[in-house]
Amino acid sequence: MNDPESPIFDIKSYLARLPHLPGVYRHIDADGEVLYVGKARDLKKRVSSYFQKTISSPRIGHMVARVVKIEVTVTRSEAEALILENNLIKSLRPRYNILFRDDKSYPYLMLSAHAAPRIAYYRGSTQKKGQFFGPYPSAWAVRETIQILQKVFRLRTCEDTVYANRSRPCLLFQIGRCSAPCVKEIALEDYAEDAQRAARFLNGETQEIMGDIESRMLAASEALEFEQAAALRDQMGALAKVLHQQTMEDADSRDTDIIAVASSGGKVCVNLAMVRGGRHLGDRAFFPTHTDGDSPAEVLEVFIAQHYLDNPLPASIIGSHPLPDDELISLLSESRGAKANYVSRPQGMRRAWLEQAVRNAEMALANALSESGARSARTLALAEVLDLDCDPLALEALQIECFDISHTAGEATQASCVVYSHHAMQPSLYRRYNIAGITPGDDYAAMRQVLTRRFGKVADGQATLPGLVLIDGGKGQVEIARQVFSELGLDIAVLVGVAKGENRKVGLETLIFADERKPLVLGQESAALMLIAQIRDEAHRFAITGMRAKRAKTRNVSRLEDIDGVGAKRRQRLLARFGGFSGVANAGIEDLASVEGISPELAERIYFALR
Repeated sequence: MNDPESPIFDIKSYLARLPHLPGVYRHIDADGEVLYVGKARDLKKRVSSYFQKTISSPRIGHMVARVVKIEVTVTRSEAEALILENNLIKSLRPRYNILFRDDKSYPYLMLSAHAAPRIAYYRGSTQKKGQFFGPYPSAWAVRETIQILQKVFRLRTCEDTVYANRSRPCLLFQIGRCSAPCVKEIALEDYAEDAQRAARFLNGETQEIMGDIESRMLAASEALEFEQAAALRDQMGALAKVLHQQTMEDADSRDTDIIAVASSGGKVCVNLAMVRGGRHLGDRAFFPTHTDGDSPAEVLEVFIAQHYLDNPLPASIIGSHPLPDDELISLLSESRGAKANYVSRPQGMRRAWLEQAVRNAEMALANALSESGARSARTLALAEVLDLDCDPLALEALQIECFDISHTAGEATQASCVVYSHHAMQPSLYRRYNIAGITPGDDYAAMRQVLTRRFGKVADGQATLPGLVLIDGGKGQVEIARQVFSELGLDIAVLVGVAKGENRKVGLETLIFADERKPLVLGQESAALMLIAQIRDEAHRFAITGMRAKRAKTRNVSRLEDIDGVGAKRRQRLLARFGGFSGVANAGIEDLASVEGISPELAERIYFALR
């Protein structure tokens, strides 16, 4: 539903025209920024409720006071509105929505589709061939499970290239962690059956697997196949030990997620624990932002809505609070095509799971509050030393950028910019700059180029000036920075150089200012200097990793150029076909010869040149 063409947006008349249909709404301020995104079963009722006399919370009141325009999108169903709402929240990240930081995808355990299946740690799409089990809350949980499968079912973990070229069993066979199908120590049919049993184990059929192994052991004993009977006895013993160690096991093997919310000191923690196949796999803590005035139940509801639109929906969800929206689980089930039930007052083992999840949420929150207090104390110490605004809100918003230059004898010069704000490093805001058109090894020219590129945008009004700009270097580097800022008309008082101390020892650095302040030596006991050193070291690390990657890419392409018969077009075709230099280097002669313009003779020449 589009906004009126009129430059004056009349909210009251707009609300009157809203339909009684499901959809998504967006509250927008005078600058065109989306403040809040929400979904509604009935757009007219839901959006109108924001403009009643009674406001649900101070945060919502502040938001409503800034709203000058509303946009809505009508959807065919509330389930469709739920999906659109969360997609918009992730892309727009409105300041008044509860936000959860986007993490990497959850890991899975993969059982490959080979004749001799391999078990492996896996991240990515689960639409490929093979069986995928999970998701798991952490990499540790996956690797622990792999170790269990190695002990009990003796499945291989080796890469396919290693498996295909074995001539004798590896060490894992010697220590009883693999049955060595690579050299026919076990028949492929028997190995495949072990892999199937492992899959059943991961699906929670533990007692059935135990009974199956026991019956096979007795049959082997009666047939006087004592060696086979002993092997099955050892397998059953290993499985029994695993089951005994799993103190949180449950007879119900349905996939279950346990979600607990704890709040304290203005901060909220959501703890997610996972149970798969009756086994408790551990948990993961999340710390959402923009939660002022929201109850734990509201935070829990937002987490469930955002989390399960991107991750598999388990058969059962146990929560620490009743959900404000009774229809949420039904909407998720409809959108994901999988049924799930929600319980906030579980019994038996599930109650123990929830109690543990609550305790873990409280402990994670206490640790986060402690760390947050320590981090904010360091920021305050830095602000006091440099005479910055020490108001808590100003410290929270203080942004520090640090610049460093890295190269090897002038080769592959790169500049790095790292960002510190909200009392922590912000990797998503880091930037690298390729430096070109300068004399190799001229760090001053490199610094001038990167600062001009970065802060030219500030001078043009396209970006804001950070509260502090750190330069990794001494008087010369700071003078270059002063010149750039003066030319751009920016405040040079924010510039601070970090000159290395004797033997580059941390704690002996000298702070050099671009204005008339005298150099400052804070000493090894200074919390402010330790924070500056941390930011400086992070800039150095980020610059070096980028420079090395650029240098390696340049040298690898050069290796291709040095091969007689490989010109620009053939090089481009090779890199495109194999996805980069490493793919070309790992390709076989026949694979190389399949590329247009590469003859068998040239393929052989490329193959041996890259070895």
